[in-house]
Amino acid sequence: MLFNHPVISQEKFLSYEKVCFEKRELNKILNVYGRMVSLGEWRDYSISIFRDHAVFSIYKGYGESALYTLEKRPKSIKRNGKFSIVGVDGAILKRANDLEITLSIFSRKLIKLYKTG
Repeated sequence: MLFNHPVISQEKFLSYEKVCFEKRELNKILNVYGRMVSLGEWRDYSISIFRDHAVFSIYKGYGESALYTLEKRPKSIKRNGKFSIVGVDGAILKRANDLEITLSIFSRKLIKLYKTG
């Protein structure tokens, strides 16, 4: 029995691009993440890269479900915003085209934690 396997040309394979976080974006994200880790609020993170979006997941503890996920979806730039923060229940907490505006949701939490800590 002969099998016909699809052949992917190397040109098509090389043109296949995935969405990734850029270095300056990761610096901003990890800056906020580091502050929250130092306050004992967050303990772990993961980065997932897909064809149409990238996800930075934040965990309260090891082996738990993600507390927040920061998604980068470049195709949503005109509709809803390139970056969004999704809560543990799946609700979108903040959405914007600017990463700093999206991350500003955590600034209130940081201020509250600094005052109590």
